[in-house]
Amino acid sequence: MRWKLVGSAGSATYVVVLDPGDEVMTVLCAFAADQHLTGAQVTAVGAFERAVVGWFDREARDYRPIRVGQQCEVLSLVGDVALGADGPQPHLHAVLGLPDGSTRGGHLLEGRVWPTLEVVVRETHADLRKSYRPEIGIALIDLD
Repeated sequence: MRWKLVGSAGSATYVVVLDPGDEVMTVLCAFAADQHLTGAQVTAVGAFERAVVGWFDREARDYRPIRVGQQCEVLSLVGDVALGADGPQPHLHAVLGLPDGSTRGGHLLEGRVWPTLEVVVRETHADLRKSYRPEIGIALIDLD
């Protein structure tokens, strides 16, 4: 993983380029912690050699994994970074393109990069914090 600060007029903007074999959630969690991000917007394009996205099952209050066990294009990856119980936590959703033109999408649980993932992280002025919501089963940004 390599990164560069490309703008800081008011708030920092980083370009983060992941390498083949990097696991995106692990790398972005570490990057967010290293940069002390308390709020950010994330967008990315690239490809994965394999990935797992999730669909939130409200009855089970957990994500149902949707495994993509083949090369796929990251057609869209969007999300945010907010402070969770263990520090800055990316919350990312992805749409993945398959060889036949079909797609899989959902909450990004895991993505193994190949050949690259190009990520833009735009820091916000807000300190965003997540609070666990037991009635829903997940931590959400708390604006209070």
